[in-house]
Parts: sequence; C-alpha cells; structure tokens
Amino acid sequence: MKILSRFNLLFLMVTSISIVACDTDPEKETEIQYPEHPNIVWIVNEDMSPEHLGAYGGTGGKTPVLDQFASESLKYTNAFSTAGVCAPSRAAIITGAYQTSIGAHNMRTLGMSANALEAYPDGFKTYSTVLPDGMRGFPEYLRMIGYYTTNNSKEDYQFVAPKTMWDESSRTAHWKNRPDPNQPFFSIFNLTISHESQVWARADEPLLVDPDSVTIPPVYPDDSISRHTMARFITNVMRMDTQVGEIIQELKDAGLYENTIIFYYSDHGDGMPYFKREIYDRGLKIPLLIKAPFLEPGSVTNELVSFVDFGPTVLSLAGVKIPIAMQGQAFLGPQKSAPRKYVYAARDRMDSEYDRVRAVSDGRYKYIRNYMIDRPNYQNIQYRLNNPLMVHLLELHEQGKLTPEQERWFDETKPKEELYDTQVDPWEFNNLAGNPEYDAKLEELRKAHLDWIDYYGDLGAKPEMEMVREWWGGMDQAPTTEPAAILYEDGLVALKSPTPSASIGYRKSSSDVWQVYTKPFEWNAGDSLYVLAHRIGYEPTIEAIIVK
Repeated sequence: MKILSRFNLLFLMVTSISIVACDTDPEKETEIQYPEHPNIVWIVNEDMSPEHLGAYGGTGGKTPVLDQFASESLKYTNAFSTAGVCAPSRAAIITGAYQTSIGAHNMRTLGMSANALEAYPDGFKTYSTVLPDGMRGFPEYLRMIGYYTTNNSKEDYQFVAPKTMWDESSRTAHWKNRPDPNQPFFSIFNLTISHESQVWARADEPLLVDPDSVTIPPVYPDDSISRHTMARFITNVMRMDTQVGEIIQELKDAGLYENTIIFYYSDHGDGMPYFKREIYDRGLKIPLLIKAPFLEPGSVTNELVSFVDFGPTVLSLAGVKIPIAMQGQAFLGPQKSAPRKYVYAARDRMDSEYDRVRAVSDGRYKYIRNYMIDRPNYQNIQYRLNNPLMVHLLELHEQGKLTPEQERWFDETKPKEELYDTQVDPWEFNNLAGNPEYDAKLEELRKAHLDWIDYYGDLGAKPEMEMVREWWGGMDQAPTTEPAAILYEDGLVALKSPTPSASIGYRKSSSDVWQVYTKPFEWNAGDSLYVLAHRIGYEPTIEAIIVK
C-alpha cells in the first residue's frame, strides 16, 4: 500500500502538466481562419504508391471514391515517407522525429515469432525503442486538451505505446464511441487490404481488373506472371477504395463530413518487390490528399512534405503548441512553417538482414549514400518469398533473363553514392554521381545529408544491441518505470513520476479508460484509484490504491 503524502495546493498546481492551445499573434495572422479544435480523421492504407489512383494517373484499375475525394481536396505531389517500410515510418509519424535519431530505424524491433528470430544474429533481443527525454506520441497531447483519440487498429511504432496515448486502439475503435457527441476527435483508420501480404493471401479471390490492361513498371518483365500479380495488387487497391468510401459515408451520415479535416495517405510506396523497403522514390513517395474547409477543392501543391511533419501539423491544426522535441514542421495550421527544402529517408535492418542507406531529395534530385557498399540492394527476406513475383524475379535472375535495369537489384555491390534526376528518370536507373555536369548538385545534397546527420544524429551508425544495452543501463532487459508519487489533500490528487519523460495516467475504476494526467483532480476517499507510469521503452508500473 502506497503512503499518501500531504501537500499544499500550491504544490499541486506547480507539478501539474500544462498543455495550452496555441495563441495566434494578430499581427502575424494570415487570411486563413482555422477552426478551433476541429475534428480530424486520417485514412491510411498500406503499401501503395500514388500512381495507382486515377487522381495520380492510374495503372489500370478504377478508384472512383478517392478520385472524387481528390477533387474535393488539396493534392500533394511531393509527399514522402521516411523509410520504404512501415514500422520505422510509423515511428517517425507518431513522434514527429526521424527514426534514425531516436533508435527506431530497424525493421522491426517487436512482434517477431520465435521461428523468425532463428535467422537473427546471436545475442539479438527484441526491444521497445526508448524515446529521448521529453518525447511522447503526439495523440497524447491531443488528449491533454480534451480530444477523443482513436486508432483502428495498427500501431507498429517500434515501441509499446503507453495506455495514455489513445482513448481506444483496437479493431472497434471509432470516433462514434466518444461519450460526448460534442467532444472533438482525432481518429485513424488503417486499411490493410493493400498490404503486400494480401497479394498471396487473396490469391484465389476474383480479379477486378484484366491483367492485360494493367501497367507494368520497367523494373519487372512484361510477362503473364508480372501481369497477374500486378492485377492482384491493383484489385486489392480497388477494394481499398471501396473501404475508404464507407468511412467517408459514415462522416456524411453523421453530418460531419464538410467540417472534418480528413487526411488520406499511404504508409509508404508499393508493397511489391523492388518497391517496398527501398529508398528509391517508388518505395518512399506516397499519395497525400487533405480535405479541409479552409483548403481549395481540387487544388494541387508541389510542396515537399515528410512523415515527420504529420504530427506537428495535426497539433498545429488542433491548437496545441508544437513540442520542441519534435523534429518535423507543420505544413498547415497557425504554426505552419516555411516550405522545407529537403526530405530525408533511411534504410536499415530489414527483418534479419542488415544494411545502412540514407537519402535526401529536393523534390527533383535524389542523393543516396550507401554505407555498406559490399552488400547488394536485394536482401533475401523470407517473408517476401511468399510473393510469386519475387520468386519469378529470382528465377529470371538465375537464368540471366532480366534487363540490365532489372538485374541491377542483384548486383553484388553498390556504389558509395548515387544521384538521380527523378523528373527525367523517375525509376532512378541513371546514376549521375560520376557525371561532372552534376558535381554541384551532388555536393549540395551530400552536404545536406551530412548536415542532417550532424544535427539530428544517426543511431544507425551504432551496432543495434550496443544501442539497446545503453538504453537499458547495461542490463539484460528494459528498466521499469518508477511508480508515480501520489499526493493527496482535501479531495484533490496530484501525481508525479520520478522517471523522466514518463507518461502518467489514472482511472477511478478497473473498467474506466486511462486518463492522461495533466493537473490535480478530484477523488473521494474510499474510491478506487489506479495509477499508471510508463516511460516509452521501459516497463510500465500500475498501482491500485483504496483509501478508507
């Protein structure tokens, strides 16, 4: 039983967390009038490059829902993930920080089966990324000012999220479940039907598109296997489009569609071989459509946007001051920054296979730095071998039947530097790094890359288990968050954690949703009280207290 210390009201107020709405300087106010605490919805599909949508050109399928949504939205043509795979990118989204700077860069750190771990080096341990001091997932800041936050349902952040991050995170999580219909909400809907795994999981389902009519990218041979596999993938995209329509219809039926800010995007580029996991544009570039009352319907922007900007942008729109720990910048809202000059990306361990590649782009020219030049781009990832097209490409490689552009994936080594003009060479086949005409651009982007590492750091340069042992203080397992101090006087409770950067939550019965602690709250003696302390990356502590 924890002893409850007595304290004065001044201490109560000083130790509480204060998250306030962002004040707008009247002298700096723009013509845009942003709504106060608007409802915000993210519709996220997995593993899809922009071109599959009619609004971005199309590859043979039909996407009427998203094409219509694009006509009502601002379309971004230069939006990028920070990795060509989901978990590192999702870590960047939820924290607003580059995954390489916080140790969330390896794919993945949690959730591997015992069989999968047999392929990993000796001594490898699964772990939850320990975030730097002062860093939280951005939905927690929304909860602090009264938002109802839901995630349906994938997290995959490279760490176990504290229970204070979401009101709901499950397959049934929905803005409809908020207790007060006037409460503002932030809701994510993750659509998994376009994930790479669905190419083989849905192999026996009917196709919605004729294989003879689909576009075959030049990284694949134009043959029956490529066409059928792409038709399967495009069919999944078409079914995803229908699911988007169902989410939109729910908002319309509730009378919320017109005034809700809606983001639609993909968590990185295509899930197909030589797309996913790569940091060529085909692995990084995403569709991004944003509908909001203050945005011109059917408009288009070439502004550079990175996944690290998504969290800051939501906080800007919601009226929360962007925390200093965030590395991204808002591209909408009262705290909107000047357009960024570069976007950055990284590739590190993929499952059991190690590599270290970095990239920087100005929207046209792409610089890639390979730190492990003795390794090919291709990695023998067992999971990907479920895709019939991957097996087919390997067979053609063994038979010497791939074109030079297709065969390049299997080269035994990589150049130290690569430079591409993605405007004239969108598939990034022609490396300009050795062309003296582009020496100035090469030097510019090389410097941008090195400056980025100097400014934010890059934990990819450190052996993975060494990084983890440092987080754990040399122990064999993650530390445990220290229990929160529980201070009580005159019916008010204050909470404080001795562990820096721990999230603190509480609830008054075992069935309640965990509330984010921000300031002292009322509590009657004799009631139950459950207190949570959880620094991300550490083990949480939960205590139950009853005062009689």
